Amino acid sequence: MKTLIHPTAVIHPDAELHPTVEVGAYAVIGPQVKVGADTTIGPHVAIEGCTEIGARNRIFPGAAIGFEPQDLKYSGASSLTKIGDGNTIREYVTINRATGEGEATAIGNDNLLMAYVHIAHNCEIGDRVVITNTVQLAGHVRIENHARIGGVLGIHQFVHIGELAMVGGMTRIDRDVPPYMLVEGNPSRVRSLNQIGLKRAGISPDDLSLLKKAFRLIYRSEETFKQALEQLTDLPQTPYLLHLSEFLRQSITGDRRGPIPGRRRDSSPE
Repeated sequence: MKTLIHPTAVIHPDAELHPTVEVGAYAVIGPQVKVGADTTIGPHVAIEGCTEIGARNRIFPGAAIGFEPQDLKYSGASSLTKIGDGNTIREYVTINRATGEGEATAIGNDNLLMAYVHIAHNCEIGDRVVITNTVQLAGHVRIENHARIGGVLGIHQFVHIGELAMVGGMTRIDRDVPPYMLVEGNPSRVRSLNQIGLKRAGISPDDLSLLKKAFRLIYRSEETFKQALEQLTDLPQTPYLLHLSEFLRQSITGDRRGPIPGRRRDSSPE
């Protein structure tokens, strides 16, 4: 019979592991950890804190999940780490729990976090997101579904990245990345629509054509950013366009960092 728990693993008796969970050599799992069915925990993985991990996850060697946030405001609050189903968490990924009482660092389903990715306190990651090697997320970063983040870059705290956005490798991300856009550079700029990603996601030709019109209005017309945002309401209000408009409107509110501009000066919200 197959042995699912390596004899050198240290698992607290209060931890709740589904009988189908596999645990590798020298892994350490704390008392408040819950792990769902068919999840594989590799050698030397450490999981602590109030951490909930769903089913069918693959956690590779050296990952550290649920430890205290690297935040000077943290004062021992009972905070959470929540990870959904079907995620692949590669070597030496670090995922810190949230800072405040009852708050959570949350990761959805079917994501790929490549080696050495850092997910800081209070981050929220949706579903089917790909984050490439050595990407560092500061606190309170939010990434929507199907986004793609290139490697070797940092993301500033409180930044939001929209669904189906593509961020090129080594890009400096210190402001919001609008949905459906391709962003690259230092300083970062919106270069184009993420057309390849949109087509792979199955967007219809009509919806793609409409997003192209919105892109040209916001980033290539003579209108100011705020004028272009108002004129978006003149276009057919499809779900894609509504989400883009709402994301941009929220991005220019007082508690957000504002969207990354395009190549022309008047595409900036400032």
